[in-house]
Amino acid sequence: MGDYSVPKPEIGDEDMKEYLLNRIAVLESKNMQFKEQVRQLDIDKKNIENQKIRYEREIRKLKSEVEKLRSPPLVIGTVSDIVDDQRVIVQSSAGPRFMVRVSNFVKPEDLKPGMRCTMNQQSLTIVEVLAEAFDSQIYGMEVVVSPDETYDDIGGLEEQIREIKEAVELPLTRPDLFAAVGILPPKGVLLYGPPGTGKTLLARAVAHETQAQFLRVVGSELVQKYIGEGARLVRELFELAKKNAPSIIFIDEIDAIGAMRSEGTTSGDREVQRTLMQLLAEMDGFETRGDVKIVAATNRIDILDHALLRPGRFDRIIEIPLPNADGRYSIMQIHSANMSLDSGVDIREIAELTQGKNGSELRAVCTEAGMFAIRAERTTVYQEDFIKAIDKVSFDLSHHPKCGPYDSAMFA
Repeated sequence: MGDYSVPKPEIGDEDMKEYLLNRIAVLESKNMQFKEQVRQLDIDKKNIENQKIRYEREIRKLKSEVEKLRSPPLVIGTVSDIVDDQRVIVQSSAGPRFMVRVSNFVKPEDLKPGMRCTMNQQSLTIVEVLAEAFDSQIYGMEVVVSPDETYDDIGGLEEQIREIKEAVELPLTRPDLFAAVGILPPKGVLLYGPPGTGKTLLARAVAHETQAQFLRVVGSELVQKYIGEGARLVRELFELAKKNAPSIIFIDEIDAIGAMRSEGTTSGDREVQRTLMQLLAEMDGFETRGDVKIVAATNRIDILDHALLRPGRFDRIIEIPLPNADGRYSIMQIHSANMSLDSGVDIREIAELTQGKNGSELRAVCTEAGMFAIRAERTTVYQEDFIKAIDKVSFDLSHHPKCGPYDSAMFA
């Protein structure tokens, strides 16, 4: 095969010199272009920095204006109606209603009827939408730290524990069972019985066992000085419970506001009745409660209003009676479990000797027995210590001017 490549011409020194000079000229020209581009970039950079400084000044100015608008005093108002994105009808805290403008810093979608807002005192322009807030007393009713008591700490109330589990815990944990059967779960549970039988302790165990939000309130806390304040507290209590559902509201000593309505002539009686009517409406009114369960406790069920006791408000009414012999034995075992007992101590015999005593008194018997051992400078509790403790607790109760035998007919 022949060689068809063209031979390269010979390049002389003059041609090489001319080529290099031309190449240098081209590179210098490109270098000048790059320098011009760098200079232009420096100018652009300075312009951007100047613009940044101007923008920062403008931002600081706008922030200053915002702070002036938001600086106190601000008027608190409630949104009544929304006209458009820039105009809203607001009722101020002083009473009158105004059509006001909305600041550009407030998102139109955040404005809804019933929302609280802050307005500039001079222009009444809405400058901020406030989050939903409740009375400080309501936040104090939330049980943040779960109680330590469990169902194992309750003796002699096995049937009552089963009933409250079915009525309170089961609807929250297994709602599918009620849907399959085709019934509505119980809405509320009322615990009643003599003092010291474990009603509050049972509620504390429910708070420990369930994963729901637990709110505790004493009935007397809902009785307020000013007209409408008690009803407002009840309304906010249920609103907070609905917001944090599933939740459980425990009302201790409900007879403080749930007493039977009468022809009371004093303003205090009428205010308690207003609070009760708000409670009745919240428990079973026009709006559904959702996953909000009610547990209440009282030792005066005989004075409660009949409207409060009807099904739909309290679907289960559970009696917490004085413990029988087996119940007292279980309670004594629980309270003496951590005590250093002598081998001759017979808990069954002690339970037989404490007939008519409630759980609180049985705990007092164990405490007093330990005190007798400490008084004798012993670390072991003997049978005679419990005998002395029973006599002492019985003596203290019988000689107290306000203590006497329980009226069993009251809790029938």
